[in-house]
Amino acid sequence: MSIEKDQVCVLIPTLNEAPTIGGLINEFISLGFRNVLVIDGHSSDATRKIASQAGARVITQEGRGKGNAIIEAFALIDEPYLLMIDGDGTYSPDDAERMLEPLATGSAHVIGNRLTDENRSAFSRLNYAGNQILNRLFKLAHGRFLNDILSGYRAFTRESVRQMRLKESGFGIETEISAEAVRNNMEIFIVPIKYGQRSGTPTKLNPFHDGLKITTTIYKLAKMSNPLFYFGLIGVIIMIAGFLSGAYVLLEWLRSVEHIPLTILTVLLIVIGFQIFMFGVISDMLLAFHRELVNEIHEARREGRK
Repeated sequence: MSIEKDQVCVLIPTLNEAPTIGGLINEFISLGFRNVLVIDGHSSDATRKIASQAGARVITQEGRGKGNAIIEAFALIDEPYLLMIDGDGTYSPDDAERMLEPLATGSAHVIGNRLTDENRSAFSRLNYAGNQILNRLFKLAHGRFLNDILSGYRAFTRESVRQMRLKESGFGIETEISAEAVRNNMEIFIVPIKYGQRSGTPTKLNPFHDGLKITTTIYKLAKMSNPLFYFGLIGVIIMIAGFLSGAYVLLEWLRSVEHIPLTILTVLLIVIGFQIFMFGVISDMLLAFHRELVNEIHEARREGRK
């Protein structure tokens, strides 16, 4: 089975990408991808004009932020397959067919992996190290190592897009897409891709500010996919605070100094921390039961179609 290019919508979210957007669209059209949708985040340059002249369908998003742009665009796409790519020229249209191939063999979501040895020179040391840390943090919180959770080059089936419940408005959207794919137990395929340095327009990412936001997003999204990690971390931190307080109370008691209010606080911290941790354990058990039930329902549906 092969995917016809007319079945694919190429989605390009943009914000002030005038130097690169025209060439990017021309490359896709020359490769046979005629359904190109540009969703623009209120660019102040000629991005929309250039994209329209190059042959793309251009829509200005209603909200602000990359996440809102992608969420709005997902609701507009009717083609069976979707290929999403950033408009800054760092990703290559030549990888498009390799990105789409796994969808034809049953995968629901494909991630283009930038973090290969061949692309190492395209990253600063800080950005490369930050990406690796975030990928490992994602594995700890969500249980899957996806190589490059921040990749802007992805392919989807229409059904997989419909299953996602996306809310992130900014650059955390790629993280949320990755988390939703894991939460819905989608078959995810990783494809090594070419990645170049950004040229023509300055980067919109701040390594520290956006890195902190993405870290927060990874943790926040774990509430639904890994409640033991989410609530367990809170519980452990509270219990540690209780034990540290308790150690101080014990040392003071050995010196014949009593701290009754602090003793009460210590007990409360340990008890509350333990209760929150156990809530995470129970939630994790319920989630495992829910996933098993959903898998059985899907399996029964498959058997019914045969």
